[in-house]
Amino acid sequence: MKNYGVTSLAHRRILEEGIILARCAYIFLDESGNFDFSASGSRYFVLTGVSMRRPFPALRTLDSYKHDLLEAGRNIEYFHCAHDRREVRNRVFDLIAAHLKDMRMECLVTEKSIVSANLRRDTQFYPRMLGYLLKHLLSKELTTDAKEIIVITDSIPLHNRRHVIAKAVKRALTEMLPQTKKYRIMHHSSRLHFGLQVADYCCWAVFRKWEQGDTTHFDRIRPSLASEHQMLRKATRRMLKKK
Repeated sequence: MKNYGVTSLAHRRILEEGIILARCAYIFLDESGNFDFSASGSRYFVLTGVSMRRPFPALRTLDSYKHDLLEAGRNIEYFHCAHDRREVRNRVFDLIAAHLKDMRMECLVTEKSIVSANLRRDTQFYPRMLGYLLKHLLSKELTTDAKEIIVITDSIPLHNRRHVIAKAVKRALTEMLPQTKKYRIMHHSSRLHFGLQVADYCCWAVFRKWEQGDTTHFDRIRPSLASEHQMLRKATRRMLKKK
C-alpha cells in the first residue's frame, strides 16, 4: 500500500528548501586581460559576472567531473580555462552549456586605449570597472525575489597591492552603488569555488572573442549572456556595425 501522504510531505519539504535556498542570489566575478596599458599589453580588459542560485546544479557536475579525472589518474586541483588541456576545457564547456538556464551572465568589455591616464592607476581602473559592472548586475538581481545578494570575486589581482586595491574597491562601490542595494562582496581564491571557475571559463570565452576574434567557445555560452557592456573607441564601434 502506497503512503501518498508521506511522499507528498517529503516532496513539499524539498520544494520549500529549494525556495529558501534560491532566495539568496550569488554573483561570481572574474577578469581577463592585464593591467598593462603599453603597446605590449592586451588590447581589451574584460570583467564577467555570472549570477546563480543554490543548489548550483552546474557546480555539482563540475565537482563530479573533477573526481572522474582524479580517479582516472589526473592530478587536477581546480579548473582554469587558460591552463587546462584542450580535452578538459572542451568537457567543462560541455557541462556549463548544459546548465545555461541556471545562470545569467553579464560582461564589461573595455578597450584599454580609451581609458584616460588618471584612471589607469591600479587603485582606479579595476575598482571603477568592477563598480560599473556590479551596478548593472545588482540592479537586475534586486528586481527579483532575492532577499540577499552575495558577490564573490577572485582574489584581487596585483598581489603586492591587494590591500590598497581592496580599500579602493570598497570606496568605489560605496560611491557608485545606491545605498538601498543590500549586498556583500568577498574576495576568494578561484581554486576554492566552482562558481568562480565557471566565471573564469565564461570570461575567457568573451575575452578570446574580442582579443583574437575566436567565437568558438563564446557561441556555446551566448544564450546565458544578458548584456555585453562595451567601452570602445568610436572607430571600433563603426567597424563592428559593418560586420
